[in-house]
Amino acid sequence: MLEQAYTCIKLERDEQNPWVLHLTLDRPQSRNAMSLAMVGELSHVLDALQTDLSVRAVIIRGEGGHFCAGGDIKDMANARAAAAKSDSDPYFELNKQFGELILKMNHIPQVVITVLEGAVLGGGFGLACVSDVAIATDTAKFGLPETSLGIPPAQIAPFVVKRIGLTQTRRLALLGERFGGEESVKLGISHFFAKDDAELEVLLGRTLDQIKSCAPQANAVTKQLILKAAEHEASELIDEAAKAFSTSVQGQEGVAGTMAFIQKKPAPWNV
Repeated sequence: MLEQAYTCIKLERDEQNPWVLHLTLDRPQSRNAMSLAMVGELSHVLDALQTDLSVRAVIIRGEGGHFCAGGDIKDMANARAAAAKSDSDPYFELNKQFGELILKMNHIPQVVITVLEGAVLGGGFGLACVSDVAIATDTAKFGLPETSLGIPPAQIAPFVVKRIGLTQTRRLALLGERFGGEESVKLGISHFFAKDDAELEVLLGRTLDQIKSCAPQANAVTKQLILKAAEHEASELIDEAAKAFSTSVQGQEGVAGTMAFIQKKPAPWNV
């Protein structure tokens, strides 16, 4: 499913690490703004990744020096034209589809790494907030410009709040403030700042080395437990966490990992 041709994104397996998928947003003429077509293609890829643990990490970046400038204004214009001819609500459907996409990206079992360059605005800001590891560059310009356009950051607001907290989200969203990569690390949006391409490659390499040392199924289970922990009290997850641990420790990865530790050998997923 991942081998099919796309028009708004590019997919490529890493030559050195075939368990790494490079996903590039490929609409450079619009600073990789998200069209409905791009949302559809991304959704198709995310559906395939849900059951494909041969991919352990997904690196997302944008073509042409920009990550993503948000939603495509042309789609809003098309929705306006459609609304005039129909009793349905195309604006609702347009926004809902993006919300479903960002929810899917938040829950895929792979480790999601975003490389944040140039425009990281609106929906692109939201994508950064559901990545597991975010690396900002010296060219990155972050912002939530929606209110300056007369609209709310509707679907991304919950994810931004969870990423950086209520008070900072209120300030950024209600002022439409713009800021750079170093500030994004201070706020907790990004985890690392790369001052140049060389440092970016070092950070990416180090991150992939660390992912390689972790078992893919264990990472997938851990990610889902962490996401649930953000929504529930710890007491509500005791049984589920214990079951996950028991299943894992008796499973193929748990047996192989503990045996490798005892024998002082690399685990089978780290070779």
